[in-house]
Amino acid sequence: MRMRKKKYLDERLAQCDNIIKLFSDDRNFQTAIEKKEYINLTELFGNSNPVVLEIGCGKGKFACELAKRNPDINILAMEKVANVIVAASENAKSENLKNVKFLHGGAEYLEKFIEPESIERIYLNFSCPYPKNSYANHRLTNTRFLKSYAVILKKGAEIHQKTDNMHFFEYSIEQYSDFGFTIKNISLDLHNSSFEGNIETEYEHRFASQGFPIYRLEAYLK
Repeated sequence: MRMRKKKYLDERLAQCDNIIKLFSDDRNFQTAIEKKEYINLTELFGNSNPVVLEIGCGKGKFACELAKRNPDINILAMEKVANVIVAASENAKSENLKNVKFLHGGAEYLEKFIEPESIERIYLNFSCPYPKNSYANHRLTNTRFLKSYAVILKKGAEIHQKTDNMHFFEYSIEQYSDFGFTIKNISLDLHNSSFEGNIETEYEHRFASQGFPIYRLEAYLK
């Protein structure tokens, strides 16, 4: 079901100068990414600190907390739903977080806007599992997305993934392995593990409070 447009959404978006709209006249991402329009990350953040990317940031709880805990790291938080990213942006501005910027667009266009080997880490937090097999190529751990991640990640950089969906987690492990990623630090019940430093997302808090296990892994290319 399509989400109803929030009241005064356009006006609110216009006031969010920390949102970068990723727009291409070419709606076919396969041809659109051939013409590069790289974002100058040093100019964007005003420094040369490491840059990490969260894809599907929701209302920004994870990105904002990560920014507060790591002022020497720059966070790109990506979200394609306007209703949602405006709330995330407003949350970051209310806390005066200078090391968080938001990308409004889909992950299909990452290679168009992000330079190769410029991202230190990718976070995939509770991505939509698209349970129907016919929609498997929309899953953010599908091979077509892994190809883009491999391009924009620095050598040896990691993907950190969390989900509440066991079948999506198993699918992701299979996709990583087939692509050549090495997987480590697998947790089948994160909140009952010895892992330290976890930052909860909005979805994670909801699912964990209902007793669902949270699955987590780290993946990297050698």
